[in-house]
Amino acid sequence: MRMISRLALGVALLSAAGCSTLEGLLPGPETAHAADPAPQVIAVAPGAPGDRPTWVNAAKTGVGASYEAYVDGQYRDGGRTGDVSRVWFSIADGVLTETMYGLIHEAQIKQLRFAVVVGDQVFVEGRDTTSRTEYLHTDAHGRPLSPAYRVITTDRNGRFEIEKRVFTDPDRQALVVRTSIRALRGDIVPYLLLEPHMANTGVGDSGDAVPIGRPVVDGVQVEEPGALYAYEGDTHLVLRTDRPFATASVGFVGTSDGLTDLADGRLDHIYRSTGDATGNIMLTGGLQRVRPGETLRQDFAIGFGASRQAARSAANGSFTTGLDEVLARFNGEGDRVGWEDYVGSVTDLPRIAEQSTDGGKLAYASALMLKVQEDRTYAGALIASLSNPWGDTVDATESSTGYKAVWPRDFYQVAMALMALGDRETPLAAFRYLPQVQVRAETPGNTGATGWFLQKTHVDGQIEWVGVQLDQTAMPIMLGWRLWKAGQITDAELAAIYARMIKPAADFLVDGGKAGILWNDRQITPPWTQQERWEEQEGYSPSTTAAVITGLTVAADIARASGDAPSADRYLAAADDYALKIEARMFSTSGEFGDGNYFLRLSRNEDPNDKAPLGENNGQPAMPEDRVIDGGFLELVRYGVRAPDAPSILATLPEYDHQTREDRFRVRYDIDGVPGFRRYGNDGYGENAETGGNYGVGGMTPGQRGRVWPIFTGERGHYEIARAIAEGAPDAAFVGIRQTYVRGMESFANDGLLLPEQVWDGVGDPTLHGYQSGQGTNSATPLAWTHAEYVKLLRSLADRAVWDRYAPVETRYVRNRD
Repeated sequence: MRMISRLALGVALLSAAGCSTLEGLLPGPETAHAADPAPQVIAVAPGAPGDRPTWVNAAKTGVGASYEAYVDGQYRDGGRTGDVSRVWFSIADGVLTETMYGLIHEAQIKQLRFAVVVGDQVFVEGRDTTSRTEYLHTDAHGRPLSPAYRVITTDRNGRFEIEKRVFTDPDRQALVVRTSIRALRGDIVPYLLLEPHMANTGVGDSGDAVPIGRPVVDGVQVEEPGALYAYEGDTHLVLRTDRPFATASVGFVGTSDGLTDLADGRLDHIYRSTGDATGNIMLTGGLQRVRPGETLRQDFAIGFGASRQAARSAANGSFTTGLDEVLARFNGEGDRVGWEDYVGSVTDLPRIAEQSTDGGKLAYASALMLKVQEDRTYAGALIASLSNPWGDTVDATESSTGYKAVWPRDFYQVAMALMALGDRETPLAAFRYLPQVQVRAETPGNTGATGWFLQKTHVDGQIEWVGVQLDQTAMPIMLGWRLWKAGQITDAELAAIYARMIKPAADFLVDGGKAGILWNDRQITPPWTQQERWEEQEGYSPSTTAAVITGLTVAADIARASGDAPSADRYLAAADDYALKIEARMFSTSGEFGDGNYFLRLSRNEDPNDKAPLGENNGQPAMPEDRVIDGGFLELVRYGVRAPDAPSILATLPEYDHQTREDRFRVRYDIDGVPGFRRYGNDGYGENAETGGNYGVGGMTPGQRGRVWPIFTGERGHYEIARAIAEGAPDAAFVGIRQTYVRGMESFANDGLLLPEQVWDGVGDPTLHGYQSGQGTNSATPLAWTHAEYVKLLRSLADRAVWDRYAPVETRYVRNRD
């Protein structure tokens, strides 16, 4: 067989990558200390299985995936965007973090970062650098048009800077990372560190490191730059580069990995394979030495597949296409179909972006974030977040989804926001997806009531959590009604899905029943809910009840249109009964705070004045129900169940807004003039204010504290819009809402224009965490619900009408009672 030289192949790869000269292609004369002994090359790495694995920081500054066009409402190869890419990535602390391939929750990479040797010291991206995240593709106003990123990390002492350009290949199962590594002061030697977590765990992985490859292609043996391989079962990963690695090694984390070996500034051992052992592994690729003032440019493509050959083909294919062309396809530039096409298809985005105070940047980023976080196998499967909360201390020995899963409540918020943007395809696909997560007689393991929607599932419908949350059963009905009224569902389809999905759900909201799946065998008697929207407490909840009344009211409309008048009457009778008893069940007249008159977060029974204790949660002690307030009562106004000036609403606002109450029970915290709110008083879902530890570290402890959620700034903004409309307020009132609540939500976005679940509220020692007030914590970023709330706030301002207001509800419970 002929041997093609490395130089010849290098020229080909350079050309494919879009370069025009050979400058810097070949390794420099030195790749390590001149006087250092050569590293010892060993066939098999010792130290299996390595350290116990975890995930990484959940405070993402970027997430991305390719835009894929539907084919008849589904994801299939052969459509306008060609083959479907099923790769997602995330960025945190300036490094590539969880990268998924397959289903949206199936992580294959924990992180990819660079270690840089300076003298006899080693410095690592994230730990020893600052970072900033920028969008690669923007319009003339700086508004992002695709989720492709430029990420710059800078050594804290100014010795080097690393720029990474990150995007996926829209035609393959591949991720591209293009790097520029600059030596600012003194020589540096960089090393690529890739930590696989194949098949969504950090255990059971195998790997190989090949500095120079000699594959046979079409009967000809070629010599090419090497590759790093990882695999578990039938899931494979291959990292290819456009030039040879100076060194390449694989080892077990904490014992034989490259970063551990580099502690003295030298890579003393090179391991070619993990052999028969499996575990938590790291792949290391040594790059060439970079002199002061010089820049090393090196490109990487990571391919995924069901075999090594498939993964290798995906990575090679990106280089063959040319990485500039891959990015152009990702973006949808010119006549290519990509993200520009999606942005152009959401017809209301430009109009609602005019309500922003940042020139529309966050609005455009939010459109991207909402669409990115959809699975590419199960069309319409919308997840909560491409993150794993407090991931750097979350065990990765077992497969888990984190927030990369379906909650019908978050799902509804996202679908409604996509409708607000003018997306006419994704919300419909989402609605048609929902039967997969509804409990039926044939649901695996079910022996109880049917019609309700599962608490949390994988995107393929695999059951994860099984608490009954009545708002999650009402919201699919609400979404269907909105799509029907928007003309996106025909009467015929509505009648079919009424019988299949909507009627069973509405019947459950009237009759309830006994659950019978996994651990759950509770009797549910609506509107009493086993869990309210924070998934922690049982009882009567204002926010849950608001959704149930709304769901039943619009279900009656659907039932009548489907020829089922008796059910329509039954649904309205139940909704009327629930609405009539809202204050009697959930409004205290003898509470501990203020004058004693306010809505509770939740009443355990039908007596809101009996001071019954709520259950212990998240390390917090049980407290009497009248000492725990939240903003759930505002949902009564949002949907149209209560007027914004209803006495019970107005009576609760001062207690919700109270800012001198002790921190345990206080909910509102104004941050730089922005109204911010916690989920509720006594919330422990957050970092430990006493130790600085992540949530759950060391067990559930009293020091844990739930922080401010930007969602509630948007929810309060929606209330103020409803109030201004009811009062016939002048335009100046809406300008004030925009400046307070829209600007406020924008202030919570990070430099990647991503909105978090929680932001730091200033309570506790800031040096324990390093957060500034208003900065996103390590809980979960981006939270799709937060982006959805922001988009809906913009739409509500643009329309001068609350986007989530339901006309039949408002007519029945507000206007007809005036």
